[in-house]
Amino acid sequence: MADKRPIHTVRTDDGWANKREGSDRVSKRFRTKAEAEQAGRSTARREGAEHVSYKTDGTIGERRSYGKELVSTKG
Repeated sequence: MADKRPIHTVRTDDGWANKREGSDRVSKRFRTKAEAEQAGRSTARREGAEHVSYKTDGTIGERRSYGKELVSTKG
């Protein structure tokens, strides 16, 4: 079963990385934000999770959900 916790693309001392929500560990480090975002979005899509990308100042820049959307039906 895939881990559905959101993936966060964050700034590190030496570049950018992806980190699971609630984890202190980061994935492979990337030189650019674009490379890290691409990898984070790919993982989120594959696992049906949310991807959150941060700006260099630490604020949220973009959120995308790749999970199944709830569909309302008329009863």
